Amino acid sequence: MPIVSLIRRFVPPYRGQMMLSIFFNLLSTVLSLFSFAAIIPVLRILFGLTTAEAVPVDLAATVGLQEFVAGLRTNLYCMMLDQIAQHGAGYVLLMLGLFLVLMTGLKCLAAWLANYCMVPIRTGVLRDLRQQLYDKILTLPMGYFTEARRGDIISRMTNDVNEVEASIMSALDILFKDPIMILVYLTTMLVISWQLTLFVLLLMPIAILLIGRIGRSLKRSSTRGQEQNAEILSAVDETLLGLRVVKGFNAQDKLRMRFSSLINATRSTFNRINRRYYLAHPLSEFLGTALIAVILWFGGLLILGDHATIDAATFIYYLVIFYSIINPAKDLSKAAYGIRRGQASLERIDAVLHTSSNISEPARPDQVCFEKAIELRDISFAYQPEREVLSHISLLVPKGKTVALVGQSGSGKTTLTDLVPRFYDPQEGAVLLDGIDIRRFATHDLRALMGIVCQEPILFNDTVYNNITFGVDTSQPAPNGHTWSDAVEQAARIANAHEFIAAMPEGYQTVIGDRGSRLSGGQRQRLSIARAILKNPPILILDEATSALDSESERLVQDALEHLMRDRTTLVVAHRLSTIRHADLICVLHEGSIVERGTHDELYALGGYYTKLVDMQQ
Repeated sequence: MPIVSLIRRFVPPYRGQMMLSIFFNLLSTVLSLFSFAAIIPVLRILFGLTTAEAVPVDLAATVGLQEFVAGLRTNLYCMMLDQIAQHGAGYVLLMLGLFLVLMTGLKCLAAWLANYCMVPIRTGVLRDLRQQLYDKILTLPMGYFTEARRGDIISRMTNDVNEVEASIMSALDILFKDPIMILVYLTTMLVISWQLTLFVLLLMPIAILLIGRIGRSLKRSSTRGQEQNAEILSAVDETLLGLRVVKGFNAQDKLRMRFSSLINATRSTFNRINRRYYLAHPLSEFLGTALIAVILWFGGLLILGDHATIDAATFIYYLVIFYSIINPAKDLSKAAYGIRRGQASLERIDAVLHTSSNISEPARPDQVCFEKAIELRDISFAYQPEREVLSHISLLVPKGKTVALVGQSGSGKTTLTDLVPRFYDPQEGAVLLDGIDIRRFATHDLRALMGIVCQEPILFNDTVYNNITFGVDTSQPAPNGHTWSDAVEQAARIANAHEFIAAMPEGYQTVIGDRGSRLSGGQRQRLSIARAILKNPPILILDEATSALDSESERLVQDALEHLMRDRTTLVVAHRLSTIRHADLICVLHEGSIVERGTHDELYALGGYYTKLVDMQQ
């Protein structure tokens, strides 16, 4: 059952708040019955029905609930007659009014406390679901994000999570709030007149069937609506990232038309969803009014008959209670719609949460130790089965040596380096560290040995200091007895970054903007190098770290890289061949295979691929 599964999955951590909410909902319902009960004596006084004498009943001698309730009602009536005789009808009406106000006030307080206890559940479920999604995103393999759109993932974390949260609240209402109210009210109605209540129960299924038919298509429409929301977010994300190109190519009108088409289609979908959703309230109100009209007719027959089982004042009280059922019944129908919408969103969220990672962790990982070499042994890899990117590559990278990978775009250089930190696993062959397959190590321990500097620096909208310390645990003591501030400054100096950092308004505490937007390309790259220097990894992976820089920035970055590479095992993907002339080994990749390998002088003397690449750049 979807309702029960929703609650069992998300609500257990908030069991205490849920029980308190149930208690206050029950209390609010019972207090509402007491407040409504003041209507009967008020009507009796107003219509002059208090003149008949009544004899008090011994409640201890009554048999059965119905007799006890009748006796209690008679005794209260006797008390009212005594008060009227002593103080007059006006005084009794005032007291009844004060009683009505008091009971209503207590009822409203209990209803507020019930909702008060629901607030931690609402916000907690929202937090827990977002945390689960975020944690899952951090553990998903890199291959997942080559197919998934960022806008779609953001949509699942925002719009879909909100829909699920609303759905869970609806499920709680369906199980623990509205049924309590309906059950208490129905029980009271049965005590007042079982004949009238039985008649009501025969009519209600018709109304429920009519309401249920409307919501059957909501789940399908809601799924499409959330997908369209994701497309909108993706379009906005692409536009923001590519705004320079959009303006440069005068493509504003093209994107405007494309976006307009998206939002119009989304509007149409949500028009259908919301029209059905908002039909629940007026339909249930109409059906409730129709039921009341029928009950007035049937109740009138019971009152006016020869053997009346209910008097007029009690019948009005009965109608008030029945009308009070309409609101929880309407909420029940709206909650059912909300659950249908939430189910569609939960399926989209679960599609992420249940995605299995092809980067499996070993049950008993080996201890990571790097003393000799990294070896790629007969590696073959493909992102898609029909398109092989790397084919039977073997490569040895001895400790402390620099190995450069060169070749045309699409030859597999970056893919090869991505196999070393296990961003992907090869379909054939193995990556070995000191002769041990890296799949036998925990990925956390393996990546702790490595520092990565990418072609596009990955920085965060945070301070310079926090970006440089991103890869280290600052809760531990800094190396060499320094403070972390001193260690960060030293790393920045080695990376040729200290000078421009010191010139910033707040120095190392300056926030650098989204993706480091307040910095130049060279400054961003030097910050990412400083981050790698501070981590001080034994293995370094440089992926075309200078290819997007101007000559002056390239010189500064290259100097920083030479400091970084000193005494480290380095795997370099190079676009500008001048930067890797002094590498211990240069491998030329072509169409997924290593076609040449050697030093710069050896390869240039061959007159092959490498020679052509060097000559083209010169």
